[in-house]
Amino acid sequence: MKLIVAIIRPDRLNEVLEALYRAEVRGLTVSRVMGHGGETDRVETYRGTTVKMELQEKVRLEIGVSEPFVKVTISAILGAARTGEVGDGKVFVQVTGDGAVRVGGACVTCISGVLEL
Repeated sequence: MKLIVAIIRPDRLNEVLEALYRAEVRGLTVSRVMGHGGETDRVETYRGTTVKMELQEKVRLEIGVSEPFVKVTISAILGAARTGEVGDGKVFVQVTGDGAVRVGGACVTCISGVLEL
């Protein structure tokens, strides 16, 4: 099992979610985050004062997928999130080890096998 973490532009979120749905990728977490990558700093005027905005608003997607869905998930994200400009984002793939633990109902079950507590 792998954890795919994608940092993308907020305005591309709907396109990425649609692409993931079409690729039959289900179950994800979306968070609003601030960050700075290769974008140039932008300057805005706030109440008559010039302010240098160093951090950009981004969206972080976390998706736990099994091995057959890794390439499909990454392709869907890249295809929908890419604008060709600096600041499109990044995709990270992390190995989660033995799998995930699902907590629900009265018991705890391990998705990839038996979990002894």
